[in-house]
Amino acid sequence: MLPASRFEPHPRARLFERPTSIQRMLRVEAALAPVLNGARLFVKRDDVMGLGGGGSKLRKLEFLLGEAMASGADTIIATGPRQSNSVRLAAAAAASLGLRCEVGLRPLTTNDSIDYQDGGNAFLDTLFGATVMALQDAVAATAFAEERRSALDSDGRLGYVLPPGASSPRASLGYAQCALEIADQEQAMGLQFDRVVVANGSAGTQAGLVAGFTLLRRRAIVHGFSVLADKQASRANTLAMARDCTALLAGEEEVRADDVIVDDSHRGPGYGHLTRQAVDALNFFARSEGLLLDPVYSAKAFAGLLDQAKRREFDRGENILFIMTGGAPALFAYRESLSGSPAAVGSR
Repeated sequence: MLPASRFEPHPRARLFERPTSIQRMLRVEAALAPVLNGARLFVKRDDVMGLGGGGSKLRKLEFLLGEAMASGADTIIATGPRQSNSVRLAAAAAASLGLRCEVGLRPLTTNDSIDYQDGGNAFLDTLFGATVMALQDAVAATAFAEERRSALDSDGRLGYVLPPGASSPRASLGYAQCALEIADQEQAMGLQFDRVVVANGSAGTQAGLVAGFTLLRRRAIVHGFSVLADKQASRANTLAMARDCTALLAGEEEVRADDVIVDDSHRGPGYGHLTRQAVDALNFFARSEGLLLDPVYSAKAFAGLLDQAKRREFDRGENILFIMTGGAPALFAYRESLSGSPAAVGSR
C-alpha cells in the first residue's frame, strides 16, 4: 500500500470531508442485465462534497490552494469557459478560506441564451463573491491572468494563477490520493474494482488516478472518456501528467504508456457541446437512480460506460466503478438544449 505520508510534503487546504461514498447502481444494473454478463456497477459520489456544490475539482484545489496559501497569496486568479466547474469551485474555495478571487470567463459555444451566459456556474461565481470579467477568447484569458497578477504585485498583494481546468501534476495529487481512498473502501466492502471509469477533460483527474493505482501496483484499470482533446492528445497529456504526479510522490513504479486508456468516441463536436448519447445517458441515470450527471463531463463518460456494456466488454462478475465528478449547476445553463431540441444536440 502506498503510504499516505508521501503526500505530507505538499501543502494542502482542507476543502471537504472524506471519504466520498461509493454506492451500487442497482436500478441501472437491472436495466442493463441482459448485456452486463453479471458485472456489478458502482458509483463514487465525488459530486457530493458540500463546498460550492461539490465536484472533482475540489480534490485538485486542495493542493493548488494549499500551495497558494503557503506562498502567501491573498488572491486566486482563475480563468475558464463561461460554464467552468473549476472556476465556480475556485470561487467557493477562496471564499471559504478568506481569499479574494478574480475570474476571467471566455465564451465556449455559440449559445447566447440568458441561461448559458448568466445562469449555472456563471451565476454562482458571482454569488461566491468573485470579481468576474468577460474575456474574448482563450488567448485573452492568458493575458488577463498575467495582467492581474502583475497589478496585484504593484499593489503589494500576491496573486496565485490556477492552471487551466485546475489541472497540473500538483493538482493531480488529489486523485492519486483518491486512489488510496478507493483502495481503503474496497477493503471495507470486501471487493476490488476491475475497471474505474471517468471523464477526461484537462487530464488531471485521470492522471491522478493512474498515478495512484500505478503506485498501488494496479495497472491499466482506469478508463477515461475524453470530452476535450482527441484520443492521441488526451493520452499524451494524461501520461505526462501522471508521470510528473508520480515523481512528486517519489514513486518507484513508473507509469507506462499502456496504463493510460482513453476513448474519444463520445467527445462529439467538442468540449461543452452536447451529444444525443450524453443527453440519453443523463436522462437514463436521473430516472434510474435519481442522480444528476453534468452535460459536459460525466454524461459523456457515462454514455461511454453504457456503450462498453452494450458491446459486452465486461467480464463475468467484473466490478466497475464510475467516478461521478459533479458539475450539476451546468444543467441549468443547458436547460433549453436538454429540453429535447434536436437542433441543439449533435449526433455523437
